[in-house]
Amino acid sequence: MDKTVNIALQILPSSHSVHPYALVDKAIEVIAASGLRYKVTPFETVMEGSYDNIMEVVKKAQEACYEAGAESLMTYIKIQSSRENVSIEDKMEKYE
Repeated sequence: MDKTVNIALQILPSSHSVHPYALVDKAIEVIAASGLRYKVTPFETVMEGSYDNIMEVVKKAQEACYEAGAESLMTYIKIQSSRENVSIEDKMEKYE
């Protein structure tokens, strides 16, 4: 899987002391700092890059949520891969 893929990440954190939005913000900070192309949407964040790089960011995003006070996470991942590179624009350009 050496082609560019799109991976949608949704992290649903749970905490008794920290609002879930604050925890999700920590995950988005990790994504933003990764250097990957990404798009935040109301339910998930879509990232574009190599499979291995994105999966490392997914791991770091989860760790950031735990470090910020999450007690548990439900993490959902959707992957689009192809024999050719996949881009966010392929799916979004006619809507933006």
